[in-house]
Amino acid sequence: MFDKLSDRLGQTFRNLSGRGVLTENNISDAMREIRRALLEADVNFKVAKKFVSEVTEMATGEKVLKSLTPGQQIVKIVNDRIVALLGTTAEKLSFSGKPPHVILLLGLQGSGKTTTAARLAYLLQKKQNRRCMVVAADLQRPAAIDQLEVMAGKAGALFYCDRNLKDPAEVVKDAIHQASLQYSDVVIVDTAGRLHVDDDLMDELKRVKSVARPDESLLVLDGLSGQDAVNVALEFDERIGFTGAVLTKMDGDSRGGAALSFRAVTGKPIKFAGIGESVRGLEEFDPSRVAGRILGMGDIVGLAEKAQEMFDEKEALKLQKKIRSNSFNLEDFRKELTKIKKMGSLSEIMAMLPKGMRPAAADIDSSKFTQMESLINSMTAKERLRPEIINGSRRKRIARGSGRTVNDVNRLLKEFRAMKKMMKQMRSARGMASMFR
Repeated sequence: MFDKLSDRLGQTFRNLSGRGVLTENNISDAMREIRRALLEADVNFKVAKKFVSEVTEMATGEKVLKSLTPGQQIVKIVNDRIVALLGTTAEKLSFSGKPPHVILLLGLQGSGKTTTAARLAYLLQKKQNRRCMVVAADLQRPAAIDQLEVMAGKAGALFYCDRNLKDPAEVVKDAIHQASLQYSDVVIVDTAGRLHVDDDLMDELKRVKSVARPDESLLVLDGLSGQDAVNVALEFDERIGFTGAVLTKMDGDSRGGAALSFRAVTGKPIKFAGIGESVRGLEEFDPSRVAGRILGMGDIVGLAEKAQEMFDEKEALKLQKKIRSNSFNLEDFRKELTKIKKMGSLSEIMAMLPKGMRPAAADIDSSKFTQMESLINSMTAKERLRPEIINGSRRKRIARGSGRTVNDVNRLLKEFRAMKKMMKQMRSARGMASMFR
């Protein structure tokens, strides 16, 4: 997430931090690089121009230029302005009156509405103890109904659709009635989309919205579409109206233009970000934490929240002792694979660490966890407890026993060492000091 922008800004800040004294010319050069980085990230031109102008004005003040650490002062200014650009504070869902509360999901076809509906239900049930019903009001695509039904089951949410009805407004009306009877306090409506905004789509959505009278109308946008996402938002806001946005596929967006432009252009908050592929892949959008990721400072709070969901306190203490005593082994690694798989890929987890705390690149595809477990299962108990004894001949035997290759064994051991190193660094605050060196 934001990798390209983060790398460009990080280099600019390292250049500034390496100077004991800054001049206005130094700052002017840095601002030019920041502006170029924002534009390459597909940030709206006017937004980028205003952002750089505000940072320049604050950075060229006497207080900054005469500071003992002017480079760090500018990093703080940029961080504060990014937080302001993203919306300053996280905005929660707003429910009023008696349940069931209705959340209407809007957006174009392929933006991720169906997946978001199930993910939102999972998140609300997990974090707020809500009882959710997801409603299939996209009657244009039977596959969308089937997909939502399957994902609702994974989320542990109720599902409603009447395949005999042709009018989505009628489906929504009946669904809200059923939700009342079944004591559901949140109804999440997945609506139809098109490849582009058209009159038929808008007329249908207006009817559905009139019947649903939603507490929240969330516009679901493909984060990879950059400025196109912002343009779509403007048109939806003018013709339908919405209360906030969900940006999907954010783990694949190395630029971040849509996220950085959205609030400034539309005036509406981003409330959630979609990442990964599982039903757990929805995060509340927190401007300060997102700014931290953009500037390479990581998201330690978000990482802690993910870990807290997967590990209980006793297990965490045991693991901490093993890491402290350097006795974390492949047997422990195997036990943690399932938990980590639920948190996301190792690359996603490491992306939440400050750059100075990240080990050398390692990327575990969740789909390969089963393969890794089979390799560990082919080892002897002694090899699992003492990975350092696994020499060439042992690697060949492990590969044969698991039906894999020696390269697969080597890759497993490399990932094991990377995780072991990462866990050590997560315990040490010393890594924070090297962030911008």
